[in-house]
Amino acid sequence: MRADPCVVLLGEDIAGGAGQGAPLEGAMGGTFGVTKGLFEEFGAGRVLDTPISEAGITAATVGAAMAGLRPVTDLMWASFAPKAFDEVVNQAAKMRFMSGGQTSVPMVLRMAVGGGLRAAAQHSDTHYATFTHVPGLKVVVPATPAEARGLLIASIFDDDPVIFLEHMALYTTSGLVDPYSGPMRLGELGVLREGSDVTIAGVGHSALMALEAAETLESEGISAEVLSLRSLQPLDLDGLVARAGATGRFVVVEEGPARCSVASDIAAQVGELLFGSLQAPIGRLTSNHSPVPFSPPLEDAHLPNPGKIVTVVRRTMGRG
Repeated sequence: MRADPCVVLLGEDIAGGAGQGAPLEGAMGGTFGVTKGLFEEFGAGRVLDTPISEAGITAATVGAAMAGLRPVTDLMWASFAPKAFDEVVNQAAKMRFMSGGQTSVPMVLRMAVGGGLRAAAQHSDTHYATFTHVPGLKVVVPATPAEARGLLIASIFDDDPVIFLEHMALYTTSGLVDPYSGPMRLGELGVLREGSDVTIAGVGHSALMALEAAETLESEGISAEVLSLRSLQPLDLDGLVARAGATGRFVVVEEGPARCSVASDIAAQVGELLFGSLQAPIGRLTSNHSPVPFSPPLEDAHLPNPGKIVTVVRRTMGRG
């Protein structure tokens, strides 16, 4: 925002306090406090509270982007995004194509995703596959604080609409962040751990689970490489194929429903390109095909975890 006065923020409770009307000193900075302090620095002209209307917020975002601004909008939870699908799918995603490249829509929609926080079904969706399926959208899912910073900078200054999906567990994740580092290029894999026996690719928080699983596997004599699928669209398919081909075994992990998942899509693409050269069938781990349960034991059973990743890798290694 310091670098470009065209960058503006929109969202519920980012400038004021919930139900308290006018902007207040010590503004909330959104539900998770991500933009806290920005209202005080940049003022009400660039940090704007919006009504509780996902369709209205997103329509204003699309219009602002088409008019020359670079809006970053906090849509709270991805579970609320279906209320804005017309604005996202029919407007933002298609505008460059339908105008023959004459119109760009440089906007970022930030949303919290994921289970594990006992937030129940209507606040725990990921929608990774939903957005990745839409031509014209770029879809970003950071796994670490450093990725969150570098990818957000890149997303804000990208000329296409970017869906920026932040797993709620990331808000309490610590990690080294270089405050002077530049943007990370969209469409590149993140390499979180080198390994020689099996390649594990995880989406968002699943990549951190894979890191934990890799420690267990190391104690069993299995060297696991861990990749962050931090850019779902564009996807670094060449990088995935090179990495999986080098180890000869591939496992993909996603916290999302099993059917028509990102994990299924990636497994299919890698399998097609490496058919005959992999040493084992591709392993795939997702959530169960159901809404996220509110019951803690049921939610734990529903979601991927490091233990489940270890089990899938063992099977891929022929030890299951």
